[in-house]
Amino acid sequence: MGAPVAAGNLVGLEIIVGVSAGIAAYKAAALTSLLVQQGAGVTAVLTRNARKFIGEATFAALTGRPVATRGFDPSSHPLGAHIELAARADCVVVAPASADFLAKAAQGSADDLLTTLLLCAECPVVVAPAMNAAMWAKPAVQRNVAQVAADGARIVPPGSGWLSCRQAGVGRMAEPTEIAAVIEAVLAGAGRPRRN
Repeated sequence: MGAPVAAGNLVGLEIIVGVSAGIAAYKAAALTSLLVQQGAGVTAVLTRNARKFIGEATFAALTGRPVATRGFDPSSHPLGAHIELAARADCVVVAPASADFLAKAAQGSADDLLTTLLLCAECPVVVAPAMNAAMWAKPAVQRNVAQVAADGARIVPPGSGWLSCRQAGVGRMAEPTEIAAVIEAVLAGAGRPRRN
């Protein structure tokens, strides 16, 4: 587990929590709650398959904001959600980052709101992979992780333990406190100005 994040350390900062598909999406809800408690403004972006694991209502309740799921929503984001959300973000964190998301990010694919937003983001990016141990061990996944890191994202590696496939191995998403501590450190290093 990472060091606890001190209360109020993220006041005035805007964080996008991107959630891709995986059972670890429940941990994304805990991470979102933790970031809000630290004073950050948080907007959740859920992929279509992430919504099969966890509902939009959970993140709307935790953030007090609408959940972003569509790239084209002219009533809420006339310039495009990917552009407007990326422009105001101090940090984008993707947790869990599935093997599919990592492949898309490594290739610069932009076929949904989360991947398109990632391409627009000019702020620090934190990525917390989560998947089955066999998937995590595959050379293709490791190549994609290395490419995402080379492109500037901070990777919070998965831990070892009991997985949803009812086996033990490496692939468990890092704990929310650990991810929040990394976000805090990344933002402190980036010297992002805080909003009033």
